[in-house]
This record gives sequence, structure tokens and C-alpha cells, in this order.
Amino acid sequence: MSGENVSGEIVPRESYVPAVPDGGDNLPVIPDSNLGFLSLGAAVALLASRALLLKEKVWALQRLFQRNADKASNMSEMCDAAEVDPQYTALIMEGSNALREVAEASGDLVNAADTAQTDAQVFNDAHQGEYGGIYEVTQSMGVRQPKPGFNEVK
Repeated sequence: MSGENVSGEIVPRESYVPAVPDGGDNLPVIPDSNLGFLSLGAAVALLASRALLLKEKVWALQRLFQRNADKASNMSEMCDAAEVDPQYTALIMEGSNALREVAEASGDLVNAADTAQTDAQVFNDAHQGEYGGIYEVTQSMGVRQPKPGFNEVK
């Protein structure tokens, strides 16, 4: 949307997108070749945090689409009451319906991100439960352990 300033020029209005924290790229980089106990745990934690960030951003966009759909629906009703050409009123309502469909479909994406976050956390908990004690014992022994993948059958 745009508005006019004092001189009559059309200027863009502020965005109505709600503020969502930026994920940034300050999360640890996980090497693909060395997935030991700690790096695998960090990779799964990274996956869970990114899924959470995705959920937050999609929720914000979903609210935006729903709010804009409500506004478009209201505008369509006002245009109908003002006896605006039905062709334009129908186009506004069509836009409102499209925004509602996008908001509804984004709910599916939120569900998928939620599932990914939950599964990553369950995996991380199981991984910690299964191998955490072993890792702590080997670290406390003071004996150098083979690199991850050393015992891999080729």
C-alpha cells in the first residue's frame, strides 16, 4: 500500500509484517565429515532451533495473512454497501479468500516444523541417554579414543 506525502508524491507505507526475531547465522557450523557425539548433538540442536524459528516466522505470517483477509473481506462488504461495480467487489472478495487459503496452508507448514522440532528433540534426548554416559566415561579415562568412524566397516 502507499500513501501521499505533503507534496502529493506517492510514498510506500510501512510494512505490516509483524516483527519476528532474526535467526541470524551465528549458530555453530556442523562439519559433515566428523559427526562424533558432541557434533551430532550440536547438529540436532541446530535443527531443532531452526525448526522453532521457522514456526515463529510462519505463525507471524499466518496472522498477517488472516488480518489482511479480514480487511479485504470488510472492504468488499463496504464496497457492496456503497454499490461499487460488482466486478470489483468480487475481485476484492476473491483476494480475501486467497489470503485465507494461504493462511490455512501455512498452518500445515507450522505443523511440519513442529514435528521436525519435536522429533529432533526426541532424537537428541535418546542420543544423550544412550551415549552420554559412555562419552563421559571415555572423557574421564584420559585415554585417547579413536576418531569417529574409525571402526566403520568398509
